[in-house]
Amino acid sequence: MRKTQAQHWSLRGAAALGALLVPSSIALAAGIGQPEPWQMDRQVAVTAEAHDLHVFENWLHWLAFGISLFVLALIVYVIFKFNEKANPTPSRTTHNTMIEVAWTIIPVLILVAVAIPSFRTLRTQLSDPKADVLVKVIGHAWYWSYEYPTSEGDKGGFTFDANVDEDKQPKLLATDNDMVVPVGKIVKVQVTSGDVIHSWAIPSFGGKIDAIPGRLNQWWFKADREGTYHGQCSELCGARHAYMPITVRVVSEQAYAEWLTEAKTKFAAIDNGSRLADAR
Repeated sequence: MRKTQAQHWSLRGAAALGALLVPSSIALAAGIGQPEPWQMDRQVAVTAEAHDLHVFENWLHWLAFGISLFVLALIVYVIFKFNEKANPTPSRTTHNTMIEVAWTIIPVLILVAVAIPSFRTLRTQLSDPKADVLVKVIGHAWYWSYEYPTSEGDKGGFTFDANVDEDKQPKLLATDNDMVVPVGKIVKVQVTSGDVIHSWAIPSFGGKIDAIPGRLNQWWFKADREGTYHGQCSELCGARHAYMPITVRVVSEQAYAEWLTEAKTKFAAIDNGSRLADAR
């Protein structure tokens, strides 16, 4: 029994070490729509914006790695070149104009190189394309409400709440009611809060937006792959902050139309019943 357990831990240790020795882009396959055990990479991107963010992040990692190696090389060079044994008479040089110009200009150029793709990605995220589907998301302590307004291109017109369902898998990531959107369509999400600050985040979509009382923030995404995608409130909001998951199901256009018809009847009836109860 002890030998088997020791072998088990050895295999896990070897897997972790192997993950550290390969690039992050291929390290222990990332989850699709949810985290996976021993995952070391981001969740699989299902929007163009999320993919761009992943590429940008990996590029920054390699840039930081190169800078670290350069600084390490300088430190090693100084240790061996200017130690007491190699230089019994220390240099009295106090200024070097070329070095000072270089260590000012080069960091500025690096920051500019980082800023350009960063601003480009941010501009895309904050753009306002014409939406195929509009959903209003309201954060509460501690659940989410989703409003599908009635419009010419959207047969919505209903509201429902999404609470954590602790009996469903994945644990603490599943909700009793899911937000449903069609694949390949631009979904505009308008986010606010009814009490304290929350944050609506879906890692696979590459987006996170704060839900602030009295303010309507906006974000959009276009998922290119059907599936169920999970997220969580990403702003510490109180005692049950960890029990405030987000579930978005991306389905075909036909399945979305069928869900809209069913949901409009189901949630409209619940909403009308609640209003009658309040009136009494």
